[in-house]
Amino acid sequence: MTSDAAELTLSAGFGPNPRTFPILDGTVSPAGIRLLPTAVHGSELFWRQLKFADFDVSEMSISSLTISTARGQRDWVGLPVFSMRRFFHTGVLVRVGAGIEKPADLKGKRVGVPEYQQTAAVWTRGVLSDEFGVDPRDLHWFMERPPEQSHGGSTGFTAPPGVKLEYIPTSTNIGEMLLNGTLDATLLYLSDPNLVDRSRVDLSASTSVRPLFPNPQAEAHRYFAKTGIYPINHCFVVRRAFAERDPQLARRLYHAFVEAKLIGNRRRESLLGPWRDTGLLDSGADRAIAADVMAYGVNDAKLVLETAMRFIHEQGLTPRRIALDELFAPGTLD
Repeated sequence: MTSDAAELTLSAGFGPNPRTFPILDGTVSPAGIRLLPTAVHGSELFWRQLKFADFDVSEMSISSLTISTARGQRDWVGLPVFSMRRFFHTGVLVRVGAGIEKPADLKGKRVGVPEYQQTAAVWTRGVLSDEFGVDPRDLHWFMERPPEQSHGGSTGFTAPPGVKLEYIPTSTNIGEMLLNGTLDATLLYLSDPNLVDRSRVDLSASTSVRPLFPNPQAEAHRYFAKTGIYPINHCFVVRRAFAERDPQLARRLYHAFVEAKLIGNRRRESLLGPWRDTGLLDSGADRAIAADVMAYGVNDAKLVLETAMRFIHEQGLTPRRIALDELFAPGTLD
């Protein structure tokens, strides 16, 4: 970053997000900042940021940012720009014949997870606990990413007290173990090629694996109607040293992302997705459009963020519950 103009490297995950793509393609530029964009698979991106700090601004896992902040690692400060939301618990896959017909049947089972601390896993465990009485200590966990290729390898991860966790040998992976019967379920399945995830088997057409929830969309609608929570997975971060050197930097970046989101929201396909996911389209277009389920900003996403902080702490990943003003840049808190 030069003294007269900011030139920052930027990275976001693969798969064009209509709300952030106007930043990546240069349609929107933050005031006084030139961004040099690169697209990287999210699993790999977070590992690279936490281990090597490759980019000045990037997408980041909410849980990894929270955990690293709790451990006093201050390389990054968050921007309340939430690039990914999903009802992650509806993506649990179970092996046919494992005796799992409902969430409570997961107790005592062998369950895979790409990474124990990843935000998708945090949300799934939290919902399973809150809604179905399944505690993380009730399951036998198998983690695919080894310490040297995991986000937790950079944040000091160890299995929380009472949690039984084994690392999957590098000679196999979650997909193969589901098919050969050495796993009963997986919390999440990532088979896209990248540097940290090993599974490559396409399970979508397999008759040996099925969703835990027979109608995932119905379960998502039920959960949202009950809680009002549309889980946030990713935010963006900027180097803390840069944000502290220029107190307006984070705010300028945030406003650019808001402008990009407004552009993305005008595209019909990006409008429909999240509103369909939450069930709001079923209640009529006017109500759906009025409800910003993809809200940015700490205040507008407070319920979701504070629930994430609670889950992260309750699951033993932080020694205390992290306050939101510890995560996000001061200039973006309002």
